[in-house]
Amino acid sequence: MRKIRIIPVLLIAGLASCGGGGEKSASDSTGTTGMDTTQKAKDSTQMIVALPDIPTGARVFFKNLKDGQTVSSPFKVEFGVEGIALDTAGTVKPGSGHHHLLIDAGDSTPAGQVVAKDSTHLHFGKAQKETELKLAPGVHELTLQYADGIHRSYGAKLAASVKVTVK
Repeated sequence: MRKIRIIPVLLIAGLASCGGGGEKSASDSTGTTGMDTTQKAKDSTQMIVALPDIPTGARVFFKNLKDGQTVSSPFKVEFGVEGIALDTAGTVKPGSGHHHLLIDAGDSTPAGQVVAKDSTHLHFGKAQKETELKLAPGVHELTLQYADGIHRSYGAKLAASVKVTVK
């Protein structure tokens, strides 16, 4: 009888030490620090890799909007880029980056600073070339900001702004 009671206890202890059978244990995905390994890689990349140089002649621009233009909401915003590759977010690659759109949030994000992610700082890390905006009537400043693979801004050198009036 005594052996029968010990076996379930040993089974439970064994399963607990292996991570509970079918579920991933905390150490499987986060290591001993509790930080996700993907996040650790991103953090270490940010510390090690310098902001890539901006290729000579690189620029960003609005393809379909002009400064002072009047638009009706919703409206399409097309992003343009020349002289630097458009790529997805995630990895820092020299001579590449992706778009961010700042809405009434200034004319650029300082070089090397990670672009904020909120309702006025939109990220296009899947290498998107356009979006549709719904803005309240009035004058709005839109800034196209280019950033590297981990969302670090290239600064004013790769930013372009227009003011549009939404009717």
